[in-house]
Amino acid sequence: MKTILHIDASIRGEDSVSRGLSAKLVESLTHLSGAKVIRRDLAGNDLPFIDAARFGANLAPVEERSEEQVQLAAIGDTLIEELQQADTIVMGLPMYNFTATSTFKAWADLVARAGTTFRYTENGPEGLLTGKKAYVLVATGGTPIGSEIDFLTPWLKHFLGFIGITDVSIVAADGIMSVDGPAKIEQAHRSVELLAA
Repeated sequence: MKTILHIDASIRGEDSVSRGLSAKLVESLTHLSGAKVIRRDLAGNDLPFIDAARFGANLAPVEERSEEQVQLAAIGDTLIEELQQADTIVMGLPMYNFTATSTFKAWADLVARAGTTFRYTENGPEGLLTGKKAYVLVATGGTPIGSEIDFLTPWLKHFLGFIGITDVSIVAADGIMSVDGPAKIEQAHRSVELLAA
């Protein structure tokens, strides 16, 4: 059975455009495939930020971790396992201040683990989470996706590629605070319908 990892990061609850888009895509994909869904909501989830102790615990071999390191690495272990299990990743991401939310960045820092999700080789870094498909549903208030002030999608595509996820599709409802915001949201929903067709 296929597995979908569904990640949301918006703080806006039911009013969130990115959540609405990601939910729509997950519903369509599961209807078509009967996939199992792993849900990860990053808003208010209080993911820890990386500090020196947690960084050391994440890099320590599992069999050599102290009891404290086991506890510090546990959340990263769980997040990485979710990624490893998933065939498809659906991300509903708002843009806050031209880039990703702090909670999404915390998630990225926890899942980027040398030797587990990527490794260094004589030819440079190599991502280890290969063979997966990612869909990114982005909403912005005013920033056009693909513009010179979009620091979210270039970084995200690079980050996902760094850990081995190179098949990435992005659907944007961008500039939704403008006068034609409702039309942009409607167009994004139509794009999601085409993705799942």
